[in-house]
Amino acid sequence: MATIKDIAKAAGVSVTTVSRALNGYHDVNEKTRKKIKEVADQLNYSPNTLARSLVMNKTNTIGLLVSELNRSGVKDNFTFEVMCGINDCVGDLGYDLILFNTNPDKQKKKSYTQLCRERQVEGVIFQGMKKDDPYLKEIIDSEIPCVLVDIEMQGENVGYVTTDNEFGAQMAVKHLYNYGHRHIAMVNGHDQALVSIRRLQGYKKMLSEANIPFNENYVVDGGFSEQNAEEVTIQLLKNFPEITAIFCASDLMAMGVMKAAKNLGLNIPSDLSVVGFDDILLASYVNPPLTTIAQDKYKMGYESANLLINILNSKDSSRVKVLDNHLVIRQTTAEKHC
Repeated sequence: MATIKDIAKAAGVSVTTVSRALNGYHDVNEKTRKKIKEVADQLNYSPNTLARSLVMNKTNTIGLLVSELNRSGVKDNFTFEVMCGINDCVGDLGYDLILFNTNPDKQKKKSYTQLCRERQVEGVIFQGMKKDDPYLKEIIDSEIPCVLVDIEMQGENVGYVTTDNEFGAQMAVKHLYNYGHRHIAMVNGHDQALVSIRRLQGYKKMLSEANIPFNENYVVDGGFSEQNAEEVTIQLLKNFPEITAIFCASDLMAMGVMKAAKNLGLNIPSDLSVVGFDDILLASYVNPPLTTIAQDKYKMGYESANLLINILNSKDSSRVKVLDNHLVIRQTTAEKHC
């Protein structure tokens, strides 16, 4: 493998001149720069990125930390689409991306800063974090820049990207209200997910605007699990048979609700209307196709990476990016029959 010493010898210049020419410094005249590049191409020179990173103290590597990534989430392509957006933006801006996983047990043994230093990343994007995650406090105190997906924290080196979860929930409930439903329940995620809190706020706000009293018994947690959502919905509908519509904080849980309805002999949407949240790929393939609040998951990932790289490059910009979402009406909602 050719080295810069080989290029220097063949071009008749110093090693320092070769290094500065290949790294884009402006103190090398254009004729010399062109000659060096031609020689480098002839020798099939490929730069040693590790050596360069040591010299320049810059690795051009972004870390993606996904909390408790496992096979149980394979049916929900949310994480994958966000990762695709991150990967494309990182590549477009000349950075590399590495994925590392964590869980509570690993975090007891290794601090956030240790993890980042070992992987030699300049900054990190976090996805799937819970509110009580021990790394969150370390993030604020650390000098390593990071961007969080769906966790609202910001600081000099910390930003976040999310969608308007509260307004999305309002759209879902308003859609059901406009179809004549007044007994509208909610299957939420869990209280350690900020999106669950925001979507519950939107649910309550729309009920208030519609002059429908909030009934805490109409709200159950499905833990963002299809199976859990099915189980809690069966009990919910048995206890409160007057419910004619359910808003779900995720599409996966909406599918569990649909299974529960079938188990109880209810038809969707004539007996029970269902609205999900996320618009995952399966939402348009279930039977009947699911009405849902669509988030641009790919854009969430792309904007997360773009925000982080702006922070790394000390660009003056907002540390917060909130994306719009929209209602997609399919076949799981219908007007309530009198």
